[in-house]
Amino acid sequence: MDPKLDALQQRLGYRFREPAHLVRALTHRSFGADHNERLEFLGDAVLALAVSALLFGRFGGSDEGDLTRVRAHLVREDSLHRAALALGLPDAMRLSEGEARGGGAQRPSILADAVEALIGATFVDGGWEAAQGVVRRLFGDVILATDAESWSKDAKTELQEWLQARKFAVPAYRIVATRGQAHAQTFEVECAVPALGLAERGEGRSRRGAEQEAARRMLDALRASDRPGGPLRH
Repeated sequence: MDPKLDALQQRLGYRFREPAHLVRALTHRSFGADHNERLEFLGDAVLALAVSALLFGRFGGSDEGDLTRVRAHLVREDSLHRAALALGLPDAMRLSEGEARGGGAQRPSILADAVEALIGATFVDGGWEAAQGVVRRLFGDVILATDAESWSKDAKTELQEWLQARKFAVPAYRIVATRGQAHAQTFEVECAVPALGLAERGEGRSRRGAEQEAARRMLDALRASDRPGGPLRH
């Protein structure tokens, strides 16, 4: 076997029974018809499940939202790109001459896709336990070294990003009511998204706290509406 592939398997912590699976995982579509996109498709799903299982075990006290945020950070392109560089994938990729001359072996998207393809290939070659082991080696230290809160965003920030990603204007906040004496006031704030005709209210012991609660309720409403069959889906 090619020494580069032998070294890659050592770094991966898995030796393929069928080397053809490894070769295919490293083959970009520019190189030929037997490329890695089907393995990438499979690897994406295997990666999501394996990371979810690791997070479920690591963060026993975290809710679904926190776990989803951490997983999103771990499986996004830049995280996969770093994993690809740690594995030395640029030296192992199979690319067309044109793609190679254009710097394809260093392109983050190509390398991130190859990591997913490698995970898919490991699953095909050795099953779930083998694939889970590879994911644990690639991401286990990161998961152990972090805490869910460090990945969290406050509700106002998350709402603004949700809206901006869908080309909507940022929400508007206004105080609807203030109750109680000056030293123990309760604020009621409305969060409105005029473009969608939506408004939600939240209460808190400070204006900021009330705004966060209103933003959280707006996020919940928007996510429910954005599901298949919801009013934001046509």
